Amino acid sequence: MSRARSFPLGAATTLDELTRDPHARLAQLRAHEPVSWLPVLDGWLVTRRDLAMNVMRDAATFTVDDPRFSTAQVVGPSMLSLDGDRHARHREPFAAPFRPRAVHDGFASFIEREVDRRITALEPAGAADLRRAFAGPLAVAVVTQALGLVGTTADTVLSWYDAIVRSVSDITAGRTAGADGGAAYTQLRAAVESTIASRGTSSLLGSAAGRLTEPEVASNAAVLMFGGIETVEAMITNALLHLLRAPVQLALVRADADLLDGAIEESLRLEPGAAVVDRYATRDTELGPATIRQGELVTVSLAGANRDPAVFPDPDRFDIRRENARLQLAFAQGPHYCIAAHLARLETRIALQRLLERLPALRLDLDRPTAPYGLVFRKPPALHVLWDVPADS
Repeated sequence: MSRARSFPLGAATTLDELTRDPHARLAQLRAHEPVSWLPVLDGWLVTRRDLAMNVMRDAATFTVDDPRFSTAQVVGPSMLSLDGDRHARHREPFAAPFRPRAVHDGFASFIEREVDRRITALEPAGAADLRRAFAGPLAVAVVTQALGLVGTTADTVLSWYDAIVRSVSDITAGRTAGADGGAAYTQLRAAVESTIASRGTSSLLGSAAGRLTEPEVASNAAVLMFGGIETVEAMITNALLHLLRAPVQLALVRADADLLDGAIEESLRLEPGAAVVDRYATRDTELGPATIRQGELVTVSLAGANRDPAVFPDPDRFDIRRENARLQLAFAQGPHYCIAAHLARLETRIALQRLLERLPALRLDLDRPTAPYGLVFRKPPALHVLWDVPADS
C-alpha cells in the first residue's frame, strides 16, 4: 500500500497551512496519524509528545549528523549537527557560561541595563513594533555580549542572523538557499577569528579556541548567534502577543509578577519559536504506527507535541497557571537540549516585567493585527503595540 493511502492526512497537508496556522492540522495528525508521511516535507512528521521524546532522546537511531541537515549546509558542522562524542566535543567548551548561576551572575545586570535603555528610547512615541524595535535588538545585544565579538555592531549581527535564518528556512522547505546566508557566515567567521586574535582566552570564543579549531569555533558561534537571537526574539514577541490577547491573564500577571514565569512557559508551549527539529534515521525502525527506513527524514513537530491533550488538558487554552507547563518541549530534549535555555528565560522575564511596568496601558494596536507565522521559526512578522504617554512627558 502506498504511503499516501496509508497516511491520507499527511498526504493532504500543505506547506502553506504548516506555515500560516498549523495547529488544527497538527491536532488531526496527532489524533489519527501521530507519525505521518508528508510528501511536502519528503519525510515523516511526529506530532505526539511521547513519540517526539523518543526521537529526540535516541540519537543513535535518529541523528542530526547527515549531509542534508539544513543548518550544517549553511555554517558547517557544529554542536547542532553532530552526535555522540563529536557533539560533546563541540558543545562542552561553550557550556559553562550558560549554566543557571553563571547566567544570572554574568548577564542579569547587562540585560536589565539594555532593557531599560531600549524602553527609555521608545517611551515618548506611545507606539512601536516591539519585535523589530525591542525584542530583536535586545537579543542581538545579549548574544554579542555573550560571544564577546569585537568590531561588530548590533545591526551587522542582526543582518547576519537574518540571512542565515532565511537560508536555513529555504533548505528546510526544499528550496535552494540564496547566497546571502553563506556570505553572512563568511563575515561572521572573520569576526570570530578577529575576536580570538585580539582577546585571546579572555572571551568565550577564545576559550573555546583552545579546544576546537577556528572554523569549529566559528560554526558553533553561528549556531549560538542565530539560536540565541531567534529563541529570544520569538519568546518575547510570542509571550507579549499571548498576554495582550488575554486580558484576564494579563491582569493576573500585572497583579503578581511571579506569574510571569508561568506565562513564559505557557507561551513556549503554545507557540515554540522553533516549531520543528529534524533527525535522520540511522537504521530501519518502528515508531508508533510507522515503519521508517534508514536514511529517511524524521521531523519532530515541537508545536504538535506541545499541544498533546494526553499531557496538557484543554491544550489550545493559554493558562499562565497551568501546573505542568514546564513539560513543554520548546527547547527540545535529549543531547540537543538548548544550551542557552536559562539565558533565554532570563532575558524574556526581565523584558516582559520591565515593559509591563514602564509602558502604561500597554496594548495591541488593533488596526495592525498580527499572528505567528513560519514553517520552521514561528513568531509574528511584527508586533505593533500602543501605550499611554503622560501629558507632561
